[in-house]
Amino acid sequence: MSSEIESASSEKQGLHPRNPHRFRYDFKALIKSCPALAPFVSLNKYHDESIDFANPEAVKMLNKAILIHFYGIHYWDIPANYLRPPIPGRADYIHYIADLLSAGNDADIPMGKAITGLDIGVGANCVYPIIGHQSYGWSFVGSDIDPKALQSAKRIITSNPALTPFVECRLQSSPSSIFKGIVQPNERFDFTMCNPPFHSSQEEASAGTQRKWQNLGRTNLAKKDTLNFGGQNAELWCEGGEKAFITRMIEQSAQLANRCFWFTTLVSKKTTLPFIYKSLKTVKAFDTQTIEMAQGQKVSRIVAWTFLGNHQQKVWRQERFS
Repeated sequence: MSSEIESASSEKQGLHPRNPHRFRYDFKALIKSCPALAPFVSLNKYHDESIDFANPEAVKMLNKAILIHFYGIHYWDIPANYLRPPIPGRADYIHYIADLLSAGNDADIPMGKAITGLDIGVGANCVYPIIGHQSYGWSFVGSDIDPKALQSAKRIITSNPALTPFVECRLQSSPSSIFKGIVQPNERFDFTMCNPPFHSSQEEASAGTQRKWQNLGRTNLAKKDTLNFGGQNAELWCEGGEKAFITRMIEQSAQLANRCFWFTTLVSKKTTLPFIYKSLKTVKAFDTQTIEMAQGQKVSRIVAWTFLGNHQQKVWRQERFS
């Protein structure tokens, strides 16, 4: 991480200790890396430099500047209305996966292209593979049910030579399938990751957006369906919400029990956890871990599970991590 950023910023609470975004944004350094960010930066009511996080274009440009400055990604663009994810939280997920892989491995994080992850719902932004490869050298397969999203992700990958040999996108033609049609015969993954659609309907997604703006005191935006971070329907909601999606993922993961070390997913709602644990017990997962994450007032968690026993885990590490 740039010392220029660190020296000018105070550390945020809750983010992973290896997360380079745990310090307040140094907008001067970001603008130096991405001059196009400059028009969106101004002094807020606390006389600090910031952007208007209610402005989707400002959020998109901030993401672009972060990806250039911290990850060396010189082309990054997404179609209108697609998800513009907040980078710090996405980076946290990657670093906690690195911790999972290092556990039982003498605390040594396995690095390099031989370590392969599956990003379920890679989206148009391709952020997880970017952070994962540029931080640890990992390879990725990104899957999605949206052809337009995959087209955008592929453009990002092919426009950045550092990513091109290491990230592959695959279309999931069956929306009810998570792994079938994506994972190829004899293919193995060291981890999977997913940020599932957590609303159960468009109406619920809109209500959630309105509550967010009200909590932030933006009542003018609460009356509108304004999404500063964007998002298509498939990115924001599915029938049954995250509970149904993750339950289906767990059931289908049992069919790949010996072909993936750690299956993981983000869980937004604490009330979803009992259903997840019940499903994991049903499929007889060998080990389950819940990792709490926090970014500001937002609290979420990662649930990870493996079907590999202790001896199988040891063999896996010897074959793939060394």
